[in-house]
Amino acid sequence: MSTRNADLNRRGFLYGTAAGSALIALHPFSARAAGTQAHLRIMETTDLHVHVFPYDYYSDQPRDTVGLARTASIIKDIRAQATNSLLIDNGDFLQGNPMGDYIAYERGMKDGDMHPIITAMNQMDFDASTLGNHEFNYGLDFLMKSIAGSAFPVLSANVVLEQGASPTADKTLVKPYTILDRMITDGSGTSHPIKIGLIGFVPPQIMTWDRRHLEGNVTARDIIQTAQAFVPEIKEQGADIIIALSHSGIGEMNASDGMENASVPLAALDGIDVILTGHHHRTFPGPDYDANDVIDPVAGTIHGKPAVMGGFWGSHLGLIDLMLDHDGGQWRVITHSAETRPISKRNEDRSITPLVESDPDVLASVSDIHDGTLAYIRRAVGKTSAPLHSYFALVADDPSVQIVSNAQSWYIKQMLVDTEFSDLPILSAAAPFKAGGRGGAEYYTDVPIGDVAIKNVADLYLYPNTVRAVKVTGAQLKDWLERSAGMFNQITPRQADQVLLNPDFPSYNFDVIDGVSYQIDLSQPSKFDPKGMLINPDANRIIDLTFDGAPVDPAQEFIIATNNYRAGGGGDFPGAKGDTIVFEAPDTNRDVIVRYIIDQGTIEPSADGNWRFAPMPDTSVLFDTGPKAMTYISDVDMQIEQTGDGSDGFTRLRIQL
Repeated sequence: MSTRNADLNRRGFLYGTAAGSALIALHPFSARAAGTQAHLRIMETTDLHVHVFPYDYYSDQPRDTVGLARTASIIKDIRAQATNSLLIDNGDFLQGNPMGDYIAYERGMKDGDMHPIITAMNQMDFDASTLGNHEFNYGLDFLMKSIAGSAFPVLSANVVLEQGASPTADKTLVKPYTILDRMITDGSGTSHPIKIGLIGFVPPQIMTWDRRHLEGNVTARDIIQTAQAFVPEIKEQGADIIIALSHSGIGEMNASDGMENASVPLAALDGIDVILTGHHHRTFPGPDYDANDVIDPVAGTIHGKPAVMGGFWGSHLGLIDLMLDHDGGQWRVITHSAETRPISKRNEDRSITPLVESDPDVLASVSDIHDGTLAYIRRAVGKTSAPLHSYFALVADDPSVQIVSNAQSWYIKQMLVDTEFSDLPILSAAAPFKAGGRGGAEYYTDVPIGDVAIKNVADLYLYPNTVRAVKVTGAQLKDWLERSAGMFNQITPRQADQVLLNPDFPSYNFDVIDGVSYQIDLSQPSKFDPKGMLINPDANRIIDLTFDGAPVDPAQEFIIATNNYRAGGGGDFPGAKGDTIVFEAPDTNRDVIVRYIIDQGTIEPSADGNWRFAPMPDTSVLFDTGPKAMTYISDVDMQIEQTGDGSDGFTRLRIQL
């Protein structure tokens, strides 16, 4: 590490000394620490997704619920409350909003260029980061050029260039771990050396999600097996404490090979003292997770060890406080606490109140990139004759999903001309990416009649996926739709006001397939669980499945236009396991949508109503959506009415089936 980088990291660790913060009350751990004890404060950001400014580029307006510049203001105060502190990012920082796309697709990254999120993180004196799964979305060359400018180590132990006999013999893409040699101040004001080990992990599913970039270039090892190999080595190198930077959610209790959300069994490993989690876009401690024998969502512990998940897009700062004791020749944790600090709060009237202002230095560090992003997103590419919105995308055929399907079909038809597949029927699968959920009551696509700009296309299609085409049978097609229908709870006939949506089912896995017609029978149980496992083999939610007016033959063959994530196995859909791909496009789905709009001039995005719920007399369900949905409620061909307020700013609707 350069002298400059070392100075930056040391300053980040010692910034909050009591001498420099006389006007701010010390944390109780700092105030009570004895001569052999020291307070260490660990701050975590996670899943930033390039959100530096408190700005929603999709709606082109400020937003008080996001932004690393806001989180930075919290960090300054928190550093001042502790005698010793670390600031760590837990991954998914390079991709996720139009600023990231502007850098990747418009400006580019040449050797020596600075990525804006790295610039902002350098400004804030981060001590370390780990790679998240979205760091790979733009390819390895872009990733490595982007992190080259970081004034802090970027870690990942399980992404491997060349595998050895064991993980510790691997040649990894970036450093697997680092040991920070620091001076820590005890309760008497005396400084002592301490070695802090940091090790990073990413879900091995990156090999599926970004196969086009990674296959043949890197491999990904299992998180738990990798940790079991490296943690003893880090201890042997003299680490007093070890912090796991786990860009992996809080999931199953027991380890299984290649698991995506491995933070719970990771916390069980001897030698790991602290778990920083992410990937789930939730907060921990807090009500997002249920308590059990090993998870305490009130105290913020997993297997008794402090753990934190600091929201997403800069919405929260994760915070762990450790009281350390110098016992013999080594520091050890004797007590701890965990919490998250939000940057905003939602009021009873649904309005948002910011709790902090933006750090002007962080804003200034990337202001030119912000301006460039605004110009990038405001370019008009065509017009729409009807509004494009996703408020009802989970309960009815929807214009925002329809336009994506239309564009994909239009593109694949051209690509398959004069191929062996040109005579097969072409269908298109698309899902609503912005449909509320964890993103909140404002997290919906809403494009008015008139000009359609690049910002609107990014809003319609959130991720930089590339187009794929797969060949499936009629049987696989039906099961693909059965998998999608897991979005809904089983509904009992002739009962009122049953909750419709399964909260564990993400909207991006609710594929609508255009080119066929079908109904969903909600009285049937789901054939698959939210993760895609077969649980009810005899269930048949998908009924009246037809193509060109005739029932679909199980042996009939179809082409389905989709994206690289789905075609490569993302979401675990029948017919989309990576072995049915017949065409891999060089173009992103967003680029295809832009080309389609330009080709059409004015698009007419009215949904064609190819799917609906099977009628269930005297039965009603409840569905939460964004408040702005009421503007469009008369356009929905369903018996639907508003019943009042849902939770967290949503509006609750009743649908008569």
